[in-house]
Amino acid sequence: MTVIIDYGVGNLFSLSSSLRHIGTDCTVSGDPETVRNAERIILPGVGAFGDAMAKLSASGLIPALDHAVRSEIPLLGICLGMQLLFEESSEYGVHLGLGFIPGKIRPLSDDFPRQTSALKTPHMGWNSLDVRIPEHPLMKFTKNADCVYFVHSFYAVSCEEYIVSDTEYGVKIPAVVALGNVFGCQFHPEKSGKTGLDILRAFTEIN
Repeated sequence: MTVIIDYGVGNLFSLSSSLRHIGTDCTVSGDPETVRNAERIILPGVGAFGDAMAKLSASGLIPALDHAVRSEIPLLGICLGMQLLFEESSEYGVHLGLGFIPGKIRPLSDDFPRQTSALKTPHMGWNSLDVRIPEHPLMKFTKNADCVYFVHSFYAVSCEEYIVSDTEYGVKIPAVVALGNVFGCQFHPEKSGKTGLDILRAFTEIN
């Protein structure tokens, strides 16, 4: 069973509907024991990094996530959920993350080149993927230049060796990251049409 974590932050209905559309049994739960016993885990997220980490901590889910990673249960973070996988964020102060993938989260706008100063945040809309590791299991059904839907103002840095796919919006943005059984999508696969469904399908086939 794939468990979508409910900690008060995330687009749970669209995500669960997408998983059921591709024939995947899933449940939405904020119960740590359910998360511990999952076959796969999805960590969604929208909003601010610090608030999300506070809610995760208050829910008692962080030890369950630690257990999942140590037990090699596939874990997929989506949008803010992906950012939480990293070590820290500088969104409205400095906040510690889960630390499952080395790297940090910082504002996109801080790194825009001067010649692209007209770019706005949040980065919102469809962008194509530059697939760096086409043989990666998460890219099983995805090809270079497939488009996915982004909504974010912060992005991951100092994580070059963990990037599976990236995209460009003023700067190179890690779009898909992976380290062992931990995966992240900066975009929303549940809002990304066939390509997003294909990425979710690939995740459900990872053992």
